[in-house]
Amino acid sequence: MTIIPYDRSAAVRYAARWAYSRNPAYFNFSGIGGDCTNFVSQCLYAGAGVMNYTPDFGWYYISPDNRAAAWTGVEYLYNFLTTNESAGPFATVIDAEDAQIGDVIQLGNDMGEFYHTLIIVAKIGDSPRNIFIASHSDDSFLRRLSTYNYSIARYLHIEGVRKP
Repeated sequence: MTIIPYDRSAAVRYAARWAYSRNPAYFNFSGIGGDCTNFVSQCLYAGAGVMNYTPDFGWYYISPDNRAAAWTGVEYLYNFLTTNESAGPFATVIDAEDAQIGDVIQLGNDMGEFYHTLIIVAKIGDSPRNIFIASHSDDSFLRRLSTYNYSIARYLHIEGVRKP
């Protein structure tokens, strides 16, 4: 397996193109639980170019009925990115000031349950107040992270992509 760089610019370009619409190649999950993680997975795929077709624990999308839980589920995506040692992108949890464009943010409530996935599309300096995101379900592009109401956030830095 070879490790290749994650193309952060490609992920952000994809987010800009599809933030306010839906790519017809993917199902829109907005009416059935939300489209946020599906959208971020599409952005990650645009920057990675590699899916992981491992049954149950992979990260892939073929159709609405043939996809990995990690493609559309907040916790499943976190688990995949932070434990993946096979094909596809992999990540580490970092502090907000270390986040870069193309990295992932997940927002949670005061019970410690994470419910929303975002992708960073711009950042000015090191302050979390100057992080700008793209998302679906509440379609946004260049929205300031500080405008969200949340109790906790985790930042996932995409370290690279493993290619078979």
